[in-house]
Amino acid sequence: MAYQNIAATLSPQDIQEIKAALQTVQKKLPFLITLSTEERRKLVKMGDKSLAFVNNSITAAQSNREILPATFDVEELVQDYQLAAALTELLISMQQLTEQVDDTLMAVGSEAMTSSLTVYDYVKTASKKTPGLKIVAEQLGERFKAIGKGKSAKTPVS
Repeated sequence: MAYQNIAATLSPQDIQEIKAALQTVQKKLPFLITLSTEERRKLVKMGDKSLAFVNNSITAAQSNREILPATFDVEELVQDYQLAAALTELLISMQQLTEQVDDTLMAVGSEAMTSSLTVYDYVKTASKKTPGLKIVAEQLGERFKAIGKGKSAKTPVS
């Protein structure tokens, strides 16, 4: 569906309920960790193509336990694989939601900025004839002081 103007609101109660739901997700995943950049760099990576390799290695390990050292924990391998598969499924769902939230934020932010730029243009024009608006125009204009020469006030800037 093509993007159209977003006219929605979130009540404080909605926000609290969403945050509570996210906290519930975190509580259901108490084993989550945070890796440093260096730790991430050092780890052997398992991507989509590697899932089949790991699954096949499980079958090989379960069928040929006698060739593995006694200290090798096949059940741990199975558990790691199952958790990786489950987390992959969850990550895909979360990434889709994050993308939608990000796109909606970008669109609604753009709507707010575009409307605000229109207000600013009207305030600047009216400040020449309407007492008290000059200070408002200057206040709004503070947003664009750092832009520099050669860029218009309508240039999108974060």
